[in-house]
Amino acid sequence: MEVLIKAELPLPLFIRGKVRDTYELRDHLLIVATDRISVFDVVLPDGIPDKGLVLNQLSAFWFNETRGIVPNHVIEVVGDVSCLDAYLDEKDHFDYPAYLAGRSMVVRKVERIPIECVARGYLAGSGWSEYQRSGSVCGISLADGLRESEELPEPIFTPTTKAEIGHDEPMSMDDVVEQLGKEMAEQLREKCIAVYSFARERVRDRGIIIADTKMEFGINNGELILIDELLTPDSSRFWPADQYKVGQSQPSYDKQPVRDWTEATGWNKNPPAPNLTREVIDSTSKRYREAYERLTGRKLGEY
Repeated sequence: MEVLIKAELPLPLFIRGKVRDTYELRDHLLIVATDRISVFDVVLPDGIPDKGLVLNQLSAFWFNETRGIVPNHVIEVVGDVSCLDAYLDEKDHFDYPAYLAGRSMVVRKVERIPIECVARGYLAGSGWSEYQRSGSVCGISLADGLRESEELPEPIFTPTTKAEIGHDEPMSMDDVVEQLGKEMAEQLREKCIAVYSFARERVRDRGIIIADTKMEFGINNGELILIDELLTPDSSRFWPADQYKVGQSQPSYDKQPVRDWTEATGWNKNPPAPNLTREVIDSTSKRYREAYERLTGRKLGEY
């Protein structure tokens, strides 16, 4: 399987993120999901085959599923690459690479809200670490005696900064209010938790627990909308329900095993990151595909 590390297109580059390469299409944007993988906010030197296909198609699935809760930025998921002609002047048409099919989408160009909106239904990851230190997560006090991976009484909103360089930092609701105002902060919390709660129930009968997820929002003509990616293995913790045990870390369909592997090498979480082994690459690729198929009930490529 080929690995796409970087999209090289004869279009103005809007932004190159950790995983996505985004180009300008006149008044719209073309987002290309590559096979790059990042952990601890550092891009690893090796890509994961088919990862970009999974991220793009899974995001498209969830954007469609949740559009009744909150609008989103998707205009079209690229299947037949010739569809891009409609978004460019004729003089700017070019031979569109085949890899764009399935791993790219045309979206609205909107004002991004510079906050990572995180909804947590279970105590895991950085939330568990913070709880052990302080008994709270992002300023939200939790009951004493909770265990790792334990389900919370109700989902909580635990936003972070959106760092272009370096690590995202936890924010309290008061921090969000100070940055965006009370009305917008409450909208973000409400919509973030609503989307998470819907998705968690949506896949319950598929044997997957969505422990937490992060999402991004933007403003389009004064309206709050979802942007970027949604409920993917890069932005969420997906646990197999039949293996769930409170009091320990969980096996997962997300990139947590890659985080665990890099930590086990003794890496200090700063660039440069270590090369992944072939076993880690292959098992991660398989896990991403399995996540897509279990969450959607489709085979990869059926979009």
